[in-house]
Amino acid sequence: MTEFFKIMTNKIALIVTSKVLALTLGFFSFTGISPVLAQEIMRTLTVTGQGEVDIPTTITQVRLGVEVKGKTARDVQQEVAERTTAVVDLLRSRGVEKLETTGVSLRPEYNYNNDQRNLIGYVGTNTVSFRIKTEQTGDLIDRAVNVGATRIDGISFIASDSAMSAAKQNALREATQDAQQQADTVLAALNLTRKDIVNIVLGGAMISPPRPIPASGDISFAARENSVSSPVIGGEQKVRANVTLQITY
Repeated sequence: MTEFFKIMTNKIALIVTSKVLALTLGFFSFTGISPVLAQEIMRTLTVTGQGEVDIPTTITQVRLGVEVKGKTARDVQQEVAERTTAVVDLLRSRGVEKLETTGVSLRPEYNYNNDQRNLIGYVGTNTVSFRIKTEQTGDLIDRAVNVGATRIDGISFIASDSAMSAAKQNALREATQDAQQQADTVLAALNLTRKDIVNIVLGGAMISPPRPIPASGDISFAARENSVSSPVIGGEQKVRANVTLQITY
């Protein structure tokens, strides 16, 4: 009988030990990280690098339009339509991009005298926006004025899509190199060595908005009639990116 109890006791102890071992292995399998590896990952340095690239603006975004004043709404609207058609035909013949109407209006104009409001006429406008190569902008604006445009409501300069795409890649590359250089500098000062990159976070690329030129409003035909082509000169846009690296040492 005593021998029987010894055998049963050993079997129970073996079962309990096996379950404890299984639970222990299951825990490390669940976490997926061994104690040695966990200690190694804790020794990390996190750095954020910056990259900045300047690109020339080669495209001009233009908003111009027609403004007409007259006695009757019908006459005003007809003249606006005729002038706008001539301007749009010119723009299309020059192959501008992203041509679209940005505003149409017809409003009464009043004269206020002795607290009385008297209708004196109507003001009609039609504005369009488009994109064109910067070196062609001055000549095209002058020609648009000659065929009927009376307003320049805004000019801004942007880079081409292909230039911006390439600049984004270069900015990210510079940001990555900057982050690695920062890590090497810090670790070298501490007599440590950079090992593996265990995490990468891209902050994305940010593009500075187009550089605007204040709107000039009404255009004086007398001043423009015999003038040479108006010079229009673009500038640069900045593309910035940041990259964060987590590096073991």
